[in-house]
Amino acid sequence: MNIDLTGKHAVVCGSTQGIGKCVAIELANLGASVTLVARNEDKLKSTLKELKPNDKHDYLVADFTKPTQLQQKIKSWASKNTAHILLNNTGGPKGGPIRDANVDEFQNAFTQHLICNHIMVQTLYPGMKEVGYGRIVNIISTSVKQPLDGLGVSNTVRGAVANWSKTMANELGQFNITVNNVLPGATNTVRLQSIAENKAAQSSGLNYDEILKNMAAQSPMKRIAQPEEIANAVAFLASPAASYINGINVPVDGGRTKSL
Repeated sequence: MNIDLTGKHAVVCGSTQGIGKCVAIELANLGASVTLVARNEDKLKSTLKELKPNDKHDYLVADFTKPTQLQQKIKSWASKNTAHILLNNTGGPKGGPIRDANVDEFQNAFTQHLICNHIMVQTLYPGMKEVGYGRIVNIISTSVKQPLDGLGVSNTVRGAVANWSKTMANELGQFNITVNNVLPGATNTVRLQSIAENKAAQSSGLNYDEILKNMAAQSPMKRIAQPEEIANAVAFLASPAASYINGINVPVDGGRTKSL
């Protein structure tokens, strides 16, 4: 099975922590050169040092709350470079019941997730088409299959991203560009910690540790995932071995999602 990424260049968004950082490290380990994308330059420089040495690694400072800025920076990068692999990944919207969500929460989440994903794909796919190799992977959520309680805005926007992705897969497959979604379950990241803290603050009887324990119990494997486990799925989908896998949602949740 060919999972060698030597000679491939990957653009990894949200790559200074959690799943994105683990994906960047794994792709570099498989031989890819990596462009890290995030908003904190100090963290980008630190992450760059953790990648397997490669003189083609670099980074872009970009804020996904500012799509015009992102577009300018990625267009400038693409004018001089070709990406073979793109990981779309950014932090999720804050939790809470959908009935209490403000309109701007939906607008902000839609911008950060769908609009910025679209900017990245629209800018980078021509290069993929030219070289005849493209792997686009979007980190979304299992909520596209089964909405999650207390994550109303996220459930809504993630579903839109999944349908955008499927449509893009249908259009780009003819160019040997695949578009797939990885759907993490409860994963040991800053995002999960924030969700657990919010639930504990709103709970009448459960503390933070008990919230995490309950999250783990929802999976048949009775534990929370490590971000490296999500990164492994992304790395496979980014590899030559996944050449005929296109337009799918891959839950990496230990079996928590009840639907097929």
